[in-house]
Amino acid sequence: MSIQALLTQFGDKYVQALFTTWKLTATSFALAFVLGIVITVMRVSPVRPLRLLAEFYIQIFRNIPGASLLILLVYALPYLDMIFSYYTCVLMACTLIPAAFCSEYLLAGMNTIAPGQIEAARSLGLTFLQIIWRVVLPQALRSSVLPLTSLLVSTMLTTALASQVPLNPQDLTGLVSYINTHAVGGVTAFFISAALYCATAVVIGQIGSWIDRKVRILR
Repeated sequence: MSIQALLTQFGDKYVQALFTTWKLTATSFALAFVLGIVITVMRVSPVRPLRLLAEFYIQIFRNIPGASLLILLVYALPYLDMIFSYYTCVLMACTLIPAAFCSEYLLAGMNTIAPGQIEAARSLGLTFLQIIWRVVLPQALRSSVLPLTSLLVSTMLTTALASQVPLNPQDLTGLVSYINTHAVGGVTAFFISAALYCATAVVIGQIGSWIDRKVRILR
């Protein structure tokens, strides 16, 4: 089937799938970003149990395949009387894993801060959370724009996990399976979805580079 014929027949579904992918990406990344900040604060906390808990989280979710995590959420949790919708399971899988990498990038950004700034903040009587919120985190974020941009792209690609469950409306990857089930889309269906993924990634990359140029800390 040609691209024109495919878009004529399934163009509206491609638009829906694109918006579903964008929605999953934005929601997952926002949740992963917030969770990543919490995990990072726990990792540098003076409370040892919090540090150990954060490191345990990192080691688990940094190394577990996304498909395996989705299988656990969809098929294992019901045995524990924890039943979530397919959308929620996909959202959780696309949040828990990126959050671990977000924490890694933020921690690397924190390591670029001169120890003298922390000592100066302590001498002014700031508490641990005040130092993190007012001194450390703002600089760490400015140093981590490009890695976080790459993480956003990775999160978008991770949303392809939604194709493994009966999600409605479908994401871009799930739509390819739908098209090849109801018509002979062939490679063309994959090509259109791949083009939409690439176009979105390019836009994200350009925006991330622009933000980095605006907030970059010159040392």
